[in-house]
Amino acid sequence: MPDTPLPSNWQEAVRPQGVALGFDYGTKKIGVAVGQLLTKSASPLPILYRVKEEIDWASIAALVKQWRPFALVVGLPLYMDGKPQWITQEATAFALALKKRFSVPVYVADERLTSAEARSQVFASGGYKALKKTAIDSLAAKLILEQWLQQFESE
Repeated sequence: MPDTPLPSNWQEAVRPQGVALGFDYGTKKIGVAVGQLLTKSASPLPILYRVKEEIDWASIAALVKQWRPFALVVGLPLYMDGKPQWITQEATAFALALKKRFSVPVYVADERLTSAEARSQVFASGGYKALKKTAIDSLAAKLILEQWLQQFESE
């Protein structure tokens, strides 16, 4: 993992079972997805819109209560060379805030090219009009989560 401003040993060992929630952090919207460890696949959930830059913690709490995930996964935005972007620190702070608020292990996952891949998938299936209508952020969260789930061997 590239150098990040994360405190050492802040992530717990993964005890995978069931579902995980993935987040594509943004300053105006946060994409969300739920993924199944058994199939290593994920599905996008509705986007969480930020009002006056505030994170919708009540909606996140409702998702945690509804899905009871074994982990929360936050995409870590990095440049292609692995160096942090301007938003990396904010995404890291979001991950740490999740860890403080919920009794669920929180992980960060490299999200390079996930937004571009999400746009490409949407464009391929519906063209330019689909790009305007589709929740790219939650598709990116889906891809982040699926990549993260791939690290676990099948039972």
